[in-house]
Amino acid sequence: MEDADFSYFIKQIKHRTAIDLSQYKEAQMKRRLTTLRNKYGFMTFAAYLDALIKDGKLMNEFLDRMTINVSEFWRNPTRWSALERRFFPEMLKANARLKVWSAACSTGEEPYTIAMILDKLGVLDRSSLLATDLDAKVIEKAMQGVYQERALKDVPSEYRNAYFQKRGDDYAVADKLIRSVRFQQHNLLQSSFYQGFDLIVCRNVMIYFTEEAKHELYHKFSNALRPGGLLFVGSTEQIFSPAQYDLETAETFFYRRKQA
Repeated sequence: MEDADFSYFIKQIKHRTAIDLSQYKEAQMKRRLTTLRNKYGFMTFAAYLDALIKDGKLMNEFLDRMTINVSEFWRNPTRWSALERRFFPEMLKANARLKVWSAACSTGEEPYTIAMILDKLGVLDRSSLLATDLDAKVIEKAMQGVYQERALKDVPSEYRNAYFQKRGDDYAVADKLIRSVRFQQHNLLQSSFYQGFDLIVCRNVMIYFTEEAKHELYHKFSNALRPGGLLFVGSTEQIFSPAQYDLETAETFFYRRKQA
């Protein structure tokens, strides 16, 4: 009965929100949602679903808890250094205009990190930077570009001085960075992908998906890259057989789409 209750919940959520929870790791997702359901005293997922349908605040809280919104600037700094010193210069030798996608961008720290690097390299004004996330609320926050100091702990001082302005207890990113990023709501598991990217950054999200969902997404990411383009993944998301996705290892956590 418990399995049937959860399965019904999964099916109805997909129907009503286009979010397919069956493609997330079940034990992890079920544990998170059971905690949220029990918080309000619902004994079954069916009862919780009825409440979600009737109460917009409950539905928004459910969507917030279901999506993973943990981000910071320059997360794993050595990887961003590799992007700045090696990969972007290599790309710019082949193409003066770069097309970049920050997928599952959360509250915007990642795309703004990319924008800072592109600006330092002098190519931000001729680059296209798309940032997407499933959660409309975090996109709204990202577009404001205001962060608590702890989010900046790994930002190099030269970038911190150039691109942030203290605003009370918080820090605001420079307006030129906000203008350079196009934010858009997007469901990785359901929405179609744009094509022809020089770089796709999708970090610390794939770990929440089933192996089947990961397999499908890596194919879609590869197809969205131009030949020679890079996929940049998180520190716990190494792709063990990249060739099956027409990718090859360029450096730790960077995978290049094979040239035709």
